[in-house]
Amino acid sequence: MKRSEINRAVTEAAEVFAAGGWTLPPQPRWDVTDFGMGDFPQYGLVLINLAEEPEYCEKLMFAGIGQQTPAHLHGVKKEDIICRQGLLCVQVWQGLPGQSDAPAEVKINGQLQQLPAGTLVRLHAGERITLSPGTGHAFWPESDSCIIGEVSTANDDLNDNFFADPRVGRFSAIEEDEPPLVKLVQEEGISNPG
Repeated sequence: MKRSEINRAVTEAAEVFAAGGWTLPPQPRWDVTDFGMGDFPQYGLVLINLAEEPEYCEKLMFAGIGQQTPAHLHGVKKEDIICRQGLLCVQVWQGLPGQSDAPAEVKINGQLQQLPAGTLVRLHAGERITLSPGTGHAFWPESDSCIIGEVSTANDDLNDNFFADPRVGRFSAIEEDEPPLVKLVQEEGISNPG
């Protein structure tokens, strides 16, 4: 990703968070990724780590219409993905897409459900989906923009993200074409990324 694209993404996300009433913590830890795909408008996500503890973490995320977080799962991490503003679509599988026809066992707003592989779950503001380790998922906004929350067990971003598409990676290479507005998590070193 070009640094100018990262700077624009940070600026837009900060404006959307402020308009939505989300006050950011002092010196927030920003993470902007195109998942190594080189196409931020299609595969893009902006994240801020709100809490980073050895046992748990909390993130605030932003995605615009057309931006997808590619299908992936975690071997250890358990997470709640929460729609904070807008309309969020989450697609779920037991394992990665194509690995199994078994239903995915998830909680939607605290209610345990078994959903056929590939089911699309639409979350309105305030609604959440709980994903256990091994549950494949992809998500994207179905509204112009979406503020997304995540509360989870701590995640090892380097070793516990398993993507369906082998071309996908968690962090993006950065091309410096202008000075940075913020230092990204990957540039600070990843001791406990959340």
